Amino acid sequence: MVILITLIAAVICSVVEIFFNLEERNTKNIIKVVLLNIASVLPFTFAILLYVFKFEHFIDSSSYGKIDYILVLLVGILVGILTQTVLALLRGRLVFDKADEIKHKHLRRLVILVACACVFFGVFAAVGTSWGKEAFGDVTGDQLIINLTSPTEGTEASVYTSGIEGPVLLSVFALVAFGIVLLTRFKLVYIYKNERITVLKDSLKKILCLLFSFLVLLYGVRIGVRGFKLKDVFKSYFLKSNFIEENYVDPLEAKIEFPEKKRNLIHIYLESMENSYLSKELGGYLNENIIPELADLGHEGTVFSDTDNYFGGPQQGTGTQWSLASMVNQLTGLPMKAPGLHNSYGADGSFLPGANTLGELLESLGYEQTCMIGASAKFGGLDYLYSTHGNWKMMDYNYAKKNNLIPSDYKVWWGFEDEKLFEFAKDEITRLYKTGKPFNFTMETADTHRPGGYISPGSDTPYKSHYANALYNSSKDVYEFVKWIQKQPFYENTTIVLIGDHLSMDTEFFEEYKFDSSYHRTQYNVIINPAPGVATKDYNITNNRLWSNWDYFPTIVASIGGKIEGERLGIGTNLFSGKKTVYEEYGLNYVNKELQKGSDFYNTHILGVENLKDALSKKK
Repeated sequence: MVILITLIAAVICSVVEIFFNLEERNTKNIIKVVLLNIASVLPFTFAILLYVFKFEHFIDSSSYGKIDYILVLLVGILVGILTQTVLALLRGRLVFDKADEIKHKHLRRLVILVACACVFFGVFAAVGTSWGKEAFGDVTGDQLIINLTSPTEGTEASVYTSGIEGPVLLSVFALVAFGIVLLTRFKLVYIYKNERITVLKDSLKKILCLLFSFLVLLYGVRIGVRGFKLKDVFKSYFLKSNFIEENYVDPLEAKIEFPEKKRNLIHIYLESMENSYLSKELGGYLNENIIPELADLGHEGTVFSDTDNYFGGPQQGTGTQWSLASMVNQLTGLPMKAPGLHNSYGADGSFLPGANTLGELLESLGYEQTCMIGASAKFGGLDYLYSTHGNWKMMDYNYAKKNNLIPSDYKVWWGFEDEKLFEFAKDEITRLYKTGKPFNFTMETADTHRPGGYISPGSDTPYKSHYANALYNSSKDVYEFVKWIQKQPFYENTTIVLIGDHLSMDTEFFEEYKFDSSYHRTQYNVIINPAPGVATKDYNITNNRLWSNWDYFPTIVASIGGKIEGERLGIGTNLFSGKKTVYEEYGLNYVNKELQKGSDFYNTHILGVENLKDALSKKK
């Protein structure tokens, strides 16, 4: 059917050419025109349908509907018109002539300025959305706004490079090409039987260019709104919800009892680590388990799953699905929401100044605390998150250079690779233990970050996929690190928390392994060696749970022996308790929709600096 409709488009174009462009209408010339149109319209139309409109095929039309067929016809006719125009120019039947005198110069300049701006921003929105989705995965509007308004120092260089080579350059090229057509003054004259007919005046050309620029802008905005879910951003600024305020429990106001002997905590964020990488028998998507060591560690502790399978994980809640947001969730029990008009994350040296976190809680109990990452902690304001919430020692890429852990000119991946990270972590954990105080050590891996991950020289590469090999080696590295911890004298009194910080953004991997979009991807998670009496094998507590990253805050507190009255901190619920999470109590869709809306409580008392205690007392 697609082929038939394309042929019809070619015939329509042939009829137009025969009656309006063919001077000698004899059988030979008519057949020549028809064949030429078919030869040009069919291949170019099929190419546009396949590569621009992403048609899967054109021979089997069983999956296409009326709209698709109308699109085929329109594309075919457009290709035919463009072909005839090019041929007319080449044959001298359509010629450029000197434009008429300029009238309304100021209006002309305004048209040029508006049209160029529309084309640039329209192309940038369309190409930028495509680049952003490919580079970072399912980026949401709130993440986009937060990243744009937060410090960006420490970003891996390839992010800037691909951004410049992609959206920026393509937008500039499109603007230059459009500008040449728009600024060049000419009129088109059609020569037919020795008559010169003006078919396009310069003024009309500019009007058509202006209309075209509006269409480009509308198309780009439409792509951006859908791709980045900007409707949710609209909700965050123009719709209000009291959900957070009504369900929030201040961690420092909550009644929490800890045992006299405080338990150590080692909290490891595993970059982009998913249950998807497990074999299908284990609840993953792949035929072969490419993270076997993490699967083994999972069976050593407690895994909270959203399914009947042993392995499962949290839901993708609003404000959870990137590294910094995940840390905010698990430190505060809150989503990371788009800032209000007068708020920001880290730009003014503070970060969620009204939030009381795991850092403050453990600091009040006398814990020594360290956070270690292989990149710069300045990115996104991460250093402010930790430095303003508990007496943390921040060991990042900049710290490593300053303290001669690595050469001053050393730069691998986002800073330094996980191979070094784990060695530095062993030294720091040993130091923390020797202080004689309970300690809280947090770290985040990076070798499995997009694009493609990083593989240290000499590592095993059993798979064709570079990213699969990065995941495979990360699994081994984490396993060896955990086994080292378990051999240390402090292990008996230490809880280990492993969790994928968010779903992977390496889109090429999922395309390569042909992931079905209906497969529900979840973050890997396991809590090993929790406090005595906390671990549970109760299927109703560990499986078929609806939870998100913020529920890990009270769950971690419980895992080190904290008994929480009410079992809630922030809006998170202690999963070990079996008490319903906000998702289980109110429903997944309802909670996400409420969290997408703006929260005066969050903007004023969490992101802002007004006294949180007074706000909570007023609420009561």
